[in-house]
Amino acid sequence: MFTRGAGGWDLAVYNQDNQLVLVVEIKNKLNTSSEWAEKLRRNMLAHGTFLKAPYFLMVFPDKFYLWTGAAAQVDQSQPSYDIDARPFLQPYFEQAGVSANYITGQSLELIVASWLSKIINSEKLTEEIDDSQIWLIESGLYTAVAGGHFGQEAAA
Repeated sequence: MFTRGAGGWDLAVYNQDNQLVLVVEIKNKLNTSSEWAEKLRRNMLAHGTFLKAPYFLMVFPDKFYLWTGAAAQVDQSQPSYDIDARPFLQPYFEQAGVSANYITGQSLELIVASWLSKIINSEKLTEEIDDSQIWLIESGLYTAVAGGHFGQEAAA
């Protein structure tokens, strides 16, 4: 359903003007720290030809780390947001009949894509949002991706 996004990321989201605004890297590792995520991101950026965007989201089954603005553009920076993903991903895990402890990378990618699709296509997310996802509004990510679309590379 979804292919690796622009520049090799797991998912890439473009805004309504077709500009890359969010790149997402998804890993099925639990109990990560922001320091560990920062090192992983730095290594990925140092050894790859990845495109950069105003927002970079590193996803794990239990944690999200979001880099925004200038921090998303540099290799060495701490995440702007350290997010407990369990409150808003748990309903997706339950619906899929999987556990965060035993999810495959591909299943997690589909769940994250479903969650992001809801945000991208929501007209009233700001009214429906609960406290666990207020970071979407505070960071500006919701405004950046609303009405946008996933980018997909053409098959070689």
